Amino acid sequence: MKNKKLINSFKYAFKGIGSAFLTERNMKIHVTMMILVIICGIIFKISVLEWFICIACFGIVIGGEMFNTAIEQVVNIAMPEKDPRAKLAKDVSAGGVLVLALAAATIGLIIFVPKALELLERILWLL
Repeated sequence: MKNKKLINSFKYAFKGIGSAFLTERNMKIHVTMMILVIICGIIFKISVLEWFICIACFGIVIGGEMFNTAIEQVVNIAMPEKDPRAKLAKDVSAGGVLVLALAAATIGLIIFVPKALELLERILWLL
């Protein structure tokens, strides 16, 4: 019986991930950026440590977006009419995701800009 509950909890979690991806525009943007970073990581042959950092950033940003979605949905259920407190909760939640995304983007720039500049330098040297 416990195994069935565990399996169901994973099933519901994966269903939640899928629902977030299908219904949330920002989730699609985050996943697209994740795919681009993975492609760049392969092209630039980033180190294992850099992969760990990128994977942590993926999880933090996508998890943050999912928490934001959950908060927005709960606020909508609890307070279907307009209310400044509901707006504040939703705005702060969205702002939290923005902070996470900006931090991840900054980390990405720190990892990838030197590698891109090095590649550009090699290309220019060949010319």
